[in-house]
Amino acid sequence: MKFFAVNGSPRPNCNTAQLLDKALEGVKSICPDAEVERVDLYKIPFNGCKSCFACKKINGRHYGKCVYNDDFKPILNEIVMADGVILGSPIYFSDVTGVMRCFIERFTFPFFVYDEGENIAPKRMPTAFIYTMNLDEESSKNFGYENIFDRAELAIDAVFSKPIRFCSYDTYQFKDYSKYKMEVFNEEDKYHVRKTQFPKDLESAFEIGKKIAIQAKQHG
Repeated sequence: MKFFAVNGSPRPNCNTAQLLDKALEGVKSICPDAEVERVDLYKIPFNGCKSCFACKKINGRHYGKCVYNDDFKPILNEIVMADGVILGSPIYFSDVTGVMRCFIERFTFPFFVYDEGENIAPKRMPTAFIYTMNLDEESSKNFGYENIFDRAELAIDAVFSKPIRFCSYDTYQFKDYSKYKMEVFNEEDKYHVRKTQFPKDLESAFEIGKKIAIQAKQHG
């Protein structure tokens, strides 16, 4: 069995990456012989969907497949055949990161058919989506972030499965806030959340990994 964590953050060692790594630990706790891999999207030169519609051409040799040949294609071919996938992205400018949006397009669109109920994905698989953000939970709701999450997960739900959703709120972004123009945030409060809440978030990510592995074993 193989499971992927897809990191949509440009920071390979910070909040989102740490949560994804902990989720993969959860996978391994259930499936110790499984292969797990984290893919850092910002390290790969790739684009989103080109809207060429080769994947939709009736009787075409690329039907159900992305025709675009780049460094990302062989990685994508592995991910779509995985036993489970956990996505992670910080929220930037009230949305997932640009590379995560590009990934979702490439991950889902070749299998999304404009027909009632048809799904041509090579396999169904359990999925999860972990979001990190600067806002606290109440503020995120006031800003309508639930709609952002729903939109990000829509195609994944249609093609593979409804993602397990987890949000890590009020994240700690810098070791020294005084170096940045960030007066709207209180560093002491941020540090307190980092010390008291983020360890709990890591535990939740671990549990998500366990759930993904259990679902994969049941599905298999």
